[in-house]
Amino acid sequence: MARAVFADPKGKIYDHPTLEAAGSAGPDPVRIPAEDLVPVPEGTRFFHLPDSRAVAFDCSLDAFATLERVPVGRRRVTPLAVACFLPPGYTRTHLPAAHYPGPAPYLPLWAYTACGFAGDGFVAAAVRVDPVDRSEPHHYDDREILPRVGATLQQHPENRLWKQLKICALTYHCLPAKNAFLGRWEMPLPTSASCNADCVGCISLQPAGACQASHERVLYRLTAEEVIEATLPHLREAEDAIASFGQGCEGEPLLLVDLLEAVIRGLREKTDAGTINCNTNGSSAAAVARLARAGLDSIRVSLNSARPETYTPYYRPRNYGWQDVADAIAAATEHGLFTSINLLVFPGVSDREEEVEALCGLIRRTGLHMVQMRNLNIDPRLYLAAVPPPRGKVLGIRTLLRLLRKEFPHVEIGYFNRPKALFGQRLCERLPL
Repeated sequence: MARAVFADPKGKIYDHPTLEAAGSAGPDPVRIPAEDLVPVPEGTRFFHLPDSRAVAFDCSLDAFATLERVPVGRRRVTPLAVACFLPPGYTRTHLPAAHYPGPAPYLPLWAYTACGFAGDGFVAAAVRVDPVDRSEPHHYDDREILPRVGATLQQHPENRLWKQLKICALTYHCLPAKNAFLGRWEMPLPTSASCNADCVGCISLQPAGACQASHERVLYRLTAEEVIEATLPHLREAEDAIASFGQGCEGEPLLLVDLLEAVIRGLREKTDAGTINCNTNGSSAAAVARLARAGLDSIRVSLNSARPETYTPYYRPRNYGWQDVADAIAAATEHGLFTSINLLVFPGVSDREEEVEALCGLIRRTGLHMVQMRNLNIDPRLYLAAVPPPRGKVLGIRTLLRLLRKEFPHVEIGYFNRPKALFGQRLCERLPL
């Protein structure tokens, strides 16, 4: 049994001596199956949730209990709920079980995950979905990155893309941005200052009075020459090189299809090396087709659901709709792109029967090649207030993964974009489910 954990108002975390850790599936508290509890990986962060109360499972009463006052030594503390934030490569299976006795501001945009304490360490409700280890902390040492940043900016003092990547690498600690300076793996190409969606959980732009955005959105309008200057050496020289439009610090890259097309053609006139990728909301099949003809290699379309009833109130699209997204995914596969969806996973919604059925239908209709199981960074209360109440039975995130493996043996399941050398390979089969 994993013991419940809670925090005092100063943020110090304790484990409860008798109560079992609980999680949530959407709005409902649930017990966490033992197979869904994994030792927290290196790089995990812990949070206490202000204004909340921890919820645990009392085995003696066979009931969930909201903790009000818990003895700690000679004092009694208000037990706040605790959550953890997992590093990339892990998909959470349960939300933290928390009760709010009154109104409380929405939490910052992180993927809050249920956790507990078992044996001599913390455990989290999660499953590893990608064997690629290139996001793990031992690959990133700022003592190595800092001089690379300085040298690169000295070499390209006027290039605004490199100036932005410096902010991303050193302020936001974006791992792909650090890779750009280290000359390896996936490099981001943030280009778009505007977006045609108004996502509830947008991490680069939030209205006044809402939860704080994780990043500031880029404001520049790059030239094709700037992007090519920064990207060409990476494609030619980096190990497993990927250059990706569409990042957390920007809007929708397809709105700049003319620029992206010019960049892609310019790069492909000079080299066939590396992988050119676009992360997008998939709002235009015509734009996808243009980029494919220009030489784009892969595309990743982000969505929280394959059901318009759930997709639309979260993405709040402007001048496009759910059918446009489905058409863009189909256009990508038809034009020979390695096509992924970035499924923004939310336990208790993404794994409901009606959501799983719609996801499977999308895969069958479009022939997409990969499902990236990425955690949706949002306060659970905010998401559940935005989308319609879920209806069908909760299957569980692990059951969803097993079903996808069984029903679609050609489809890769993971977390990270793939270089061309790995297109069509099923790395997911290396991981047990």
